[in-house]
Amino acid sequence: MKRYPAYDPPEYVDWKPEPDVMKGFAATLSREPRRAAVVADLSAEKLMGLYAGMLRFRLHDITLKRWVRQGVISKAWLGTGEEAVTVGNVHALRAADLVGPMIRNAGACHEMGMPLADMFRAYLGTADQITRGRDIHTGDPRRGVVPPISFVASLVPVMAGMALATRLRGEKRVALTWVGDGASRTGEFHEGFNFAAVRKLPLIVVLQDNGIALGTPSHTHTRADFTHLGAAYGAASLACDGNNVLDVLAATSQAVALCREGAGPVLLVAKTFRMGGHATHDEAEGRAIVPARMFRIWGRRDPIGMYETWLEQRQQPLLVGSENRQVLAEIEERVIREVEAGAQEALDSRRDSMPDGRSLQEGVFASGDDPTEPAFPPCPVSDTGAAAHR
Repeated sequence: MKRYPAYDPPEYVDWKPEPDVMKGFAATLSREPRRAAVVADLSAEKLMGLYAGMLRFRLHDITLKRWVRQGVISKAWLGTGEEAVTVGNVHALRAADLVGPMIRNAGACHEMGMPLADMFRAYLGTADQITRGRDIHTGDPRRGVVPPISFVASLVPVMAGMALATRLRGEKRVALTWVGDGASRTGEFHEGFNFAAVRKLPLIVVLQDNGIALGTPSHTHTRADFTHLGAAYGAASLACDGNNVLDVLAATSQAVALCREGAGPVLLVAKTFRMGGHATHDEAEGRAIVPARMFRIWGRRDPIGMYETWLEQRQQPLLVGSENRQVLAEIEERVIREVEAGAQEALDSRRDSMPDGRSLQEGVFASGDDPTEPAFPPCPVSDTGAAAHR
């Protein structure tokens, strides 16, 4: 993929695959037979969809970072370096399933079918998106994306409630949300996950273990191993390489199967690392707090770079008659155009569709235009299904 020196982490600018890193990437895929079978069964279309999804996520974040530099917005919360977690999770779901992304899981929004323009509009505070200019946290209930709030782990009890609702309706839907290692120490995580465990709800909580909670290293607030945390609630725990999108997808597929069989909830621990600060405003602080060697170690394991290399070295062609390298380049050009078009559409909305101050108190107590219509209407669920980008 193209690199952007002005916006990429410095470790990514001249990224090249290293033999030992790629050897580890491949070894992970063969370590567990059940996961290896999931990966082996992935179609070329699915493999290309994963690549496009991670590119879309990375370029979405680069656009936000560019807007910060240009003064369009004041700051942004990015998921650079953690794209494989979110994209791998979502691509293991059906279109009818539900997700509750935190702001750093923006990739879940577009991979569930949300237009990029709507995601950019949320940051710009325009009136023509779901929060009508009131909040940068966004989602789309029609596409199964629950908009978050800024409090970490708050969606755990919310998504547990969603999972309960689907069970009461007799549906085979799965609810999935994300927390960080620090968020797993909050009361809402405990209450929500414990309730899900007691009721054996079809809930997956993905714990993105990046080793630091804002500026607090995980070893200073947690003595236990996160990979065994589920057992404390009588629930299943799984772990995966959060920078290996194929391992993430395979592990999430296992978690989904458990939930559909009535053996939920599942805690899925993804070991990963965020290549930046808490947000764009404190990148220098983030670099000062975290040892430089951590950025060097994880910088070698760019999730997009590793997956791209694996696809290029793959024996089977992604498209008959075309080299995989060329196919990936064409996918990238298409995604670049898609992101640029979405950003421009959002900027046009900022010019033409800013909220009227008189609407400040509108919709405060109503969730929609028709309060009798449920936010998540029942829907038929088949064994197959895909969101717009899957």
